[in-house]
Parts: sequence; structure tokens; C-alpha cells
Amino acid sequence: MIATTENKLDAIRRALPNEGLFADKDWLISPDAFSISEKFASGLEQLGHRLFVFQRACNQLYQLSVRGKQPTWIAQYLDAGKPAELVELSRQKIFRDDLPRVIRPDLILTEKSYIIAEIDSVPGGIGLTAWLNRTYSALGQDVIGGEEGMLDGFQRVLPNGGDILVSEESATYRPEMEWLAAQLNLHRTSNLEHPTLKCRVVPAENYEPQPSRDVYRFFELFDLPNIPKIEALLRSAAEGKVVVTPPVKPFLEEKMWFALFWLKPLRQFWRRELGDKYFLKLQQVIPYTWLLDPTPLPQHAVIPRLEIHDWREAAKFSQKERDLLLKVSGFSPLGWGSRGVALGADLPHSEWEKRIDHALANFSIQPTILQQFHKGSLFEHPYYGDETDEIRVMKGRIRLCPYYFVEDDRVKLRGALTTIVPADKKLIHGMREGIMVPTSIDTANGPRS
Repeated sequence: MIATTENKLDAIRRALPNEGLFADKDWLISPDAFSISEKFASGLEQLGHRLFVFQRACNQLYQLSVRGKQPTWIAQYLDAGKPAELVELSRQKIFRDDLPRVIRPDLILTEKSYIIAEIDSVPGGIGLTAWLNRTYSALGQDVIGGEEGMLDGFQRVLPNGGDILVSEESATYRPEMEWLAAQLNLHRTSNLEHPTLKCRVVPAENYEPQPSRDVYRFFELFDLPNIPKIEALLRSAAEGKVVVTPPVKPFLEEKMWFALFWLKPLRQFWRRELGDKYFLKLQQVIPYTWLLDPTPLPQHAVIPRLEIHDWREAAKFSQKERDLLLKVSGFSPLGWGSRGVALGADLPHSEWEKRIDHALANFSIQPTILQQFHKGSLFEHPYYGDETDEIRVMKGRIRLCPYYFVEDDRVKLRGALTTIVPADKKLIHGMREGIMVPTSIDTANGPRS
């Protein structure tokens, strides 16, 4: 075990691959993983299955809506702005039961517990978290998932090897996926005897499918027009010649599911499909969310919780009332990362009003959601200063991203990435000023119970 902080820093730096893990991005290094209590870790394990059941219910609700067995407006919302041929493809029977095999929620740690900011069906950070787990395990730290957990999990996503397709839009993450593929090939000793079982990273733009060679799709479906040869892959998947995961289902990449979860007309469906226990548990961690649908309401009706009759009344909210997040729901370059997210309280009133008007005007082609903002609690965590390498302490807010891998309806937590950003940052994501570390279990002093 490495005892000194100086040796830890040297070890972490030596472990970094020459090509890096993100293109043109870096982060602050910490000597320690972020610790959580055994109780909190156990809760994270349980959350994985709840989210799997939730995604399965989302898939079911969309298909029932398409068949007219649930309100047709559900599918109309989810299909808004998407090409008709993609919608048709996603509804094919061969894909009916397909769900993402990697589930990553973004958890914002709050004073009482946590809130799920969103669920990412095409998550970055898989290779990074695998590297962090391996590196900090070598320092003697008990990280969630252990040294090889993330590699074991992703190997089950591509059990026979396969191609990881990365588009130019997602090129920032190419280095981590290349590191991941290389480690998987070393991890799977049989690859030496069976080259076809190897994993490789391939540019999505010039990919030509190979029969029986599975594909991990590391790009979101709004990116399809930028991938000239994608039709061949989609056709092969529809014919059952290759398996593509995450599945080609744009409706599952929408953030509006949180709004649909809270709609009272759908409450009976959610309680039936999730079960009362899961439904109530998810109500505690899914933030209340609205769809900015400009459809006029009857004169006596109001929008729940906001108590307004028309969304344009929201454009007049005071700064205090604007403690709300505006988010592009999906199927857009603005729909991933933090590009299409804005906190109303941080916007000048004129900009807030402009964004509300834009969201309402474009709802039919690019739905936007409004979400309650839950401010993250402050935590202290050590890190190395950029210039002096001395240990400093950051007081910051935390996004914790557990990675769940689905194996035959069984869900297993294989690792958890913690991002800590300075206290003045309200939207939490990877940044140069932030710390990124794996998550560990502290049997005595975890900060979350």
C-alpha cells in the first residue's frame, strides 16, 4: 500500500495513459476516493433495480401509447421532432423488449439524501471510472465495484467482443473508450486465440457492419444525420444480423420521462408497473418536472404546483420564483452534457423570458422541460494544487454517478464516479476546476447515511 500523499500523486500520474482519457480535458487529482457509508452504498445497489424497472415501464408505456392502449399523446410527445423513418424503425417488433444495458443516473447529493438530475442512456465516463477504480484500488482504497468491476460489467455488454462506435460529436470520450477496449482485450485472455472476440473502437462515420459482430453505440440518435453510412448498420440491426446497444429507441433518450412520471393521469400506470414501493421510493428522488406544452388550458385549470394558468405567466416569475431548471428534453446537440440546461435564478429576467418564449414556440419540434432545482450540499474533499502539488481542500458540491450494468434482468452496481466542483458552481459536470474520483465505502465515517 502506498502511504504518503506524494507517492499517491506520483502513482496516479504514472497510471494515466499517454493518450489521456478525455480529449483536451483534464481535472483536479485527489489522493482519496470519495467515501460513503455502507448504508448509502446499499441504497445505491437497490436504486439500480428500481431504475431498470422504471426504464422497462417507460418502454412499455410508449408502446402501449402507440397501440392506443394508453393515451396517444404520450407517444406524440416522445416522437416530437424526430424523423418518421427513425420512429418507424424504433417501433419494429425485433427491438420491442430491448433496453439500455448500462444505466447511469446523475445524483446530486443534497442535505437530506440525493436527487436524480437525469438518467443517461448513453453515458460517458465508463472508461474513466474503470481507470479510476483500478488506480485507487492499487492505492489500497475500497472502491465500489473493486479493481475490475467496471471492466467485468462492460465485458458483459459485449460478451463476444464487438465494435464501439464513437462519432465526431462524442469524440471527447474516444480516448477513454480506446483505453477501455484495450483493457477488455487484455482482460479476456481468449482474445489471443480468437481475434474476432476482441473489442475495438471505430469511427461511426465510416463504419460498415459485420455479420454477428455486436455494436456498442457511443453516440446519441440525434447525431444520425452526421453519420453517412449509418443506414447499413440500422438495416442489419432490423434484420437481426447484429445487435446494437443501447437500442435504437430515441424515445428512451428523452428527459421528459420525469415529467410523465409526475403526471396525475398516468399515476395508476406507474403504480401498477413499478409497484407501490418502487413508485413511492422514486417519488422521493425524481424531481418534480413539467413539460412546457403551450396547449391552452380550460379557464378553471392551473399548472400543478406552479398555480399558473398559462406558461407565459412563468416568464414573469421573480428571481426567487425562478429557482427552476430549463432543459432541452432530447434529440438535440443541446440535449446532452450541460449545453441545454439553464438555471432560471441565474438568468437575467429578459433572458429567462426569451427562453420560455423560445421553448413554447418550438415545443412541437424540440420539447423542453422545466424542473425543480435542488441545490447540492457542500462537502470538503482534498486535492492536489496545480502548481505546487500541495494538498488543498475544496468545499464543493457533488454529482455522484453510479454505473449499473444489466445482465438478464439482473442489475449490478459496478462503480461510481464522483465529481466535486467549487461551491459557486450550481450546475455540476466535469470541468478543469473540478475533482473526479471513484467512490469508496467507509464502514465508519462515510458522509452519507
